[in-house]
Amino acid sequence: MQTVANIAVLVAIYALIGSGYVLIYRVSRVLNLAQGELMMLVAYLLFSLATLFGGHPASALAGAVLLSLLVGLVLYVVLMRRMTGELVIAAVLVTIALGILLRGLMVLVWTGQMARPLEKLGWQNSPLALGHGVALSSVAVTTIFVAIAIYVGLFVFFRYTAWGVRMRAVGENPLLAAQRGIKLHVAYAMAWALATFSGGCAGMLLALDSGLDGTMAIIGLKAFPVVLVGGLDSLRGAIVGALIVASAEVLAIQLIDPLVSDVVPFVVLIAMLAVRPWGLFGTEEDIQRV
Repeated sequence: MQTVANIAVLVAIYALIGSGYVLIYRVSRVLNLAQGELMMLVAYLLFSLATLFGGHPASALAGAVLLSLLVGLVLYVVLMRRMTGELVIAAVLVTIALGILLRGLMVLVWTGQMARPLEKLGWQNSPLALGHGVALSSVAVTTIFVAIAIYVGLFVFFRYTAWGVRMRAVGENPLLAAQRGIKLHVAYAMAWALATFSGGCAGMLLALDSGLDGTMAIIGLKAFPVVLVGGLDSLRGAIVGALIVASAEVLAIQLIDPLVSDVVPFVVLIAMLAVRPWGLFGTEEDIQRV
């Protein structure tokens, strides 16, 4: 049962990060390969706010959440808006450059040393006994509930709200959506804001649970196979992909060696690409072969 609990926590983390990849790709067909650096940036912002508002943890958390949305909006308006209408590969290369730039800036500002926002907030990460010999830290349990809440919110938003439906329309046919009066740049900006928020939540929870250093971006890279396995344009696929990858990773750690944990997601990815290149729930696209 402890193994199942560990898988559930890792599924929640991967699903939160993966939703950021899906949101941007689903709306704009752009792969944001800076997702890992963005989640790390939000985690460092939480650390700074926790230091600034040491006696008011709720203010620090609320400020970090608002800043995550603002970071996504600013990045789109200042940088990615200029890539609208350009080749998709050009936009992807810009996100790679953005990730490298953010990583360098974070090292300069925060030195890349281990930081522990939980201590600054004055909280304790006490273990919780869940029965049947299962125990998880309080932050790990919170991670599962936060992931569930965010996914429920995203499903409700895309299905039942006006702007959620508009963002789906933009993702399916931007030209037709623009002709019907939908503001494309607003939809794209909202996608970047929501993606940075969901990834940032994963980064903050990871930082609260196990600390924060310059290697957190690697977790964002490991989550990329999750969305490719599930389907790049499917939130449902991100959940299933997270379950498959997390299960394989945890079992490999227990049965083989902890050192293989960084390799397992990409082994699963290669296996999926060989069988179903568009993922389990992704939209099948025509592939031109020479």
